[in-house]
Amino acid sequence: MVKKPVPDATRRSEKSRRAIYDAALALVAEVGYPKTTIEGIAARAGVGKQTIYRWWPSKADVLLEAFLDLGEQAARQAGQVPYEIPDTGDLAADLKAVLRATVDELLDPRFEAPSRALAAEGLVNEQLSREFVAKLLEPQLQLYVNRLRAAQATGAVRPDVDPRIALELFVSPLAQRWLQRTAPITYAYTDTLVDYALYGLAPR
Repeated sequence: MVKKPVPDATRRSEKSRRAIYDAALALVAEVGYPKTTIEGIAARAGVGKQTIYRWWPSKADVLLEAFLDLGEQAARQAGQVPYEIPDTGDLAADLKAVLRATVDELLDPRFEAPSRALAAEGLVNEQLSREFVAKLLEPQLQLYVNRLRAAQATGAVRPDVDPRIALELFVSPLAQRWLQRTAPITYAYTDTLVDYALYGLAPR
């Protein structure tokens, strides 16, 4: 008598988790964050509501984890794991390249809806905001710190400059323009941010 294979619970759980990620991201894009519910995610993913509550306490937590996973998958597909800001010896060119890639991501429909939802929810949900910063934003900002410190070591940036503050000269304006939709975000815009940040506003 041939024994039936024993179901692999780990594989089944991973399949369910992946379906939940996909459902959460799709629903936020289709109906918006306020109308996205745990019940809707469960129905879309083909799992029980209790399955989701067993792994996550809220829809915000589901979406954050799904968004982090989306970023990891995109980086893996692009062969950019682990990711570092390039160091070609030309700081301005390197910063412009990574900010152009950031523009592409912010305008990518796969990323835009969930990232806007998480940013909005983070304004009123302190715990989610802390997790969003710790798990996503701070690791990305540290990459800028590392690149600016490397530039300090070669004399391209003054040694007294605080890299953590300096990076905000080009990262923060981009984030504000994107969040508040005050104007389009473009390559020309981020290139100009880098030029202003590195070379200042005074006559040369």
